Amino acid sequence: MAGALDGKTIAFLTGPEGTEQVELTEPWRAVKEAGGAARLVSTELGTVQLFNHLEKGDTFDVDLTVDEASADDFDGLSLPGGVANPDFLRTQPAAVAFVKAFFDAGKPVSAICHAAWTLIEADVVRGRDLASWPSLQTDLRNAGATWHDKEVVVYTAAPSTLVTSRNPDDIAAYSAAAVRAFGGDSGPSA
Repeated sequence: MAGALDGKTIAFLTGPEGTEQVELTEPWRAVKEAGGAARLVSTELGTVQLFNHLEKGDTFDVDLTVDEASADDFDGLSLPGGVANPDFLRTQPAAVAFVKAFFDAGKPVSAICHAAWTLIEADVVRGRDLASWPSLQTDLRNAGATWHDKEVVVYTAAPSTLVTSRNPDDIAAYSAAAVRAFGGDSGPSA
């Protein structure tokens, strides 16, 4: 996959804490290994606190705030999970608008685990096939999505490609599918 993302910049959106570390760091690494640039967008400048389940993990430097960021400046968006992260982001109007802007622009988006909560709040799941952490399946169905218990679901219908996954155990397949989507090759649908 080296070179698949040459010249492309992918936004990674997180709240200030509660992001599952591997769900940020592994897709980030995959984007960089494919030649892309990764930028961390959050609700405030400084650092974000990552978690390994309930234990504090590493911190990551924020590149810009969601108020400064524009979907126009990126080629795709990655939404890491963790329970607290998307629960916080869905209460932040600027973060929700940032997510929706990628769909409105027809740009690829990837979301893993609980990140589907932010997608629900952005009202972008209706009519789409998704995977997520199992406890979100009712929320997704109530928002008009079709939920799948699959390692990765790639939904390719207009306006944009959406790559979703269940949990950290699926991270390798999820990261590879996200890189393909960011590079313009969405692969098979759900």
